[in-house]
Amino acid sequence: QQQLVESGGGLVQAGGSLRLSCAASERTFSSYTMGWFRQAPGKEREFVAAINWSGSSTSYVDSVKGRFTFSRNTANSTVYLQMNSLKPEDTAVYYCAAARQGRGPWSREETYDYWGQGTQVTVSS
Repeated sequence: QQQLVESGGGLVQAGGSLRLSCAASERTFSSYTMGWFRQAPGKEREFVAAINWSGSSTSYVDSVKGRFTFSRNTANSTVYLQMNSLKPEDTAVYYCAAARQGRGPWSREETYDYWGQGTQVTVSS
């Protein structure tokens, strides 16, 4: 069973950057599709980005395209979400998730089998 631990959240001014990390516990990490979701206060959790098992394919919600970059490092079983040009509307709790290879669509919460505990990102104006 995968355990996912996020880190890297914090408080940043608009226009700034943060890098979120998500460390997975199992050696089979390399076979999982990984995703990031976020939930702002009073809103439903929404898809942010996903990356396939090899790192060769990524998907992003339109609102973060060109600003966020999702990458993975199989050697240390960690994925990263580099977030640049942050906006106040990016403020949310960010969750890392893992899905067994072949499941989809990536944008649906139901696709994912394991979830992290979340990390808070706050962007001040």
